Amino acid sequence: MTSAARILLASAAALTLAACETATPPPPPEPPESAGGPPSAAIFRPGDFSWSAIPGKGAITGHLSFRNGPTAYSCAGAGVILTPETLWTRRRMTILYNSPERSALPADEVRARTPQAPTGDYSAFVRRTTCDSANRFAFQGLANGAWFVITVAKPVGGGGPDMAIMRRVEIRGGKAITVEL
Repeated sequence: MTSAARILLASAAALTLAACETATPPPPPEPPESAGGPPSAAIFRPGDFSWSAIPGKGAITGHLSFRNGPTAYSCAGAGVILTPETLWTRRRMTILYNSPERSALPADEVRARTPQAPTGDYSAFVRRTTCDSANRFAFQGLANGAWFVITVAKPVGGGGPDMAIMRRVEIRGGKAITVEL
């Protein structure tokens, strides 16, 4: 056998062996942190809010009766928002309102802390309504779970700062609840 034939035969054998090897596919890429994983207080994950998008039988009716000393406050015509509680929003409320349960602070103080609070586009999960002239508001069709009710109230006749008022409420068993702010 000539040396050229030997080289050709060795090359053919090497190619045959290479064709028989099973290639190991590369591992799949890691999903981005915001795509999934366990609930997180530090990372905004839309999936953590999914429970709140399911229509339920729960309802919240509310009334603002807040006073700061002798000054009465009103939310007439103001927006009221209802934010689902997740680990992420609980952390946000703690930073903004110094509490994850209940708070009434000057609105300017809350706004000043906004850059420190975690950011994320959770607006698709927030419900909105307006306070009527009697300082009443209502939300219907809510899923069971905890929610944050938030509004900004103005002093009646002046004499005080606008106040950001937040309260955590919980719906269980599809029941309607009443809340005083």
